[in-house]
Amino acid sequence: MDLIKKTNIDFVTKRNTYFTVSFALIVAGLLAVVFTWSDTNLGIDFTGGTQITVKFQNASVGTDEVRSALGSMGYGGAELKSFGNAGEYLIRVGATGNATEVSKEIVENLQSTFSADQVTLLGADNVEKKISGELARDSVLALVVAFIVMLLYIAFRFEFVYGLGAIVALLHDVLLAFVISVLFNMTGLLNLEISINAIAAYLTILGYSINDKVVVFDRIRENREKHKGMSLADVINLSINETLSRTIITGISVLAALLVLVFFGGDVLEGFAFTMFVGIVIGTYSSIWIASSFVIWYSDRIKHKKVGSVHPAAAKG
Repeated sequence: MDLIKKTNIDFVTKRNTYFTVSFALIVAGLLAVVFTWSDTNLGIDFTGGTQITVKFQNASVGTDEVRSALGSMGYGGAELKSFGNAGEYLIRVGATGNATEVSKEIVENLQSTFSADQVTLLGADNVEKKISGELARDSVLALVVAFIVMLLYIAFRFEFVYGLGAIVALLHDVLLAFVISVLFNMTGLLNLEISINAIAAYLTILGYSINDKVVVFDRIRENREKHKGMSLADVINLSINETLSRTIITGISVLAALLVLVFFGGDVLEGFAFTMFVGIVIGTYSSIWIASSFVIWYSDRIKHKKVGSVHPAAAKG
């Protein structure tokens, strides 16, 4: 049984207002990001840093204890992961000095906290800025390739105009999620780091969002066959209303799981979970108000161009 009963909401008449508001938010947000970029919390994936691996002889030493010790050294934003055997940790910090010196400082501080015979250094490496630059380029390339593949998929399965509408909506989702995440980070309300985890979040948002839009597009295609005399705007309105319950319930289900990660996932998952949370909200909004409305706008423009291109004499004849 549907949680949301049958609705008859007009989603497309004020589409120009939705476009204007979204465009204004994205532009204003991007300008704010540009002017405050120096305060952006970039991860060492993009800035370079030091990665060390350590082993605690006492395998019961937990991540919270290690993170607390790192915070007291001034490395509160360090990336900390357990790996291998119990008591082994990978630590990544933004310090770009000599890896040996940085690792020595960290290990000595850990030894003073947990005792000298408890902490052993297993290895230390620098994440060079050159490698960081390659990661940044590869991340952007991954997003671009994802957009292109999705455009081709939607254009092949439906029509080109639907593929274009999906790409516009996906760009809207990623840009707005990026802007909101960066601005939240600048307020200090959350420790959101732009890292490979953030890129993974954006790619996941793309996957969720395109799936959401395919459901609506499928219903539009079905209704265009069933209601041949109905205008495109009316067909789209009907289709969005018919899929509204599924769209809302799916979004709420995913958001509930992400809320748990935001509050209880720890510092490592906080950025990923929050970015995903914002992206799902925006993706749900764009599935209802942006993607299909763009299809109407674009179709109207093509129709007007075709009418305007007919020679007056031909039109009379």
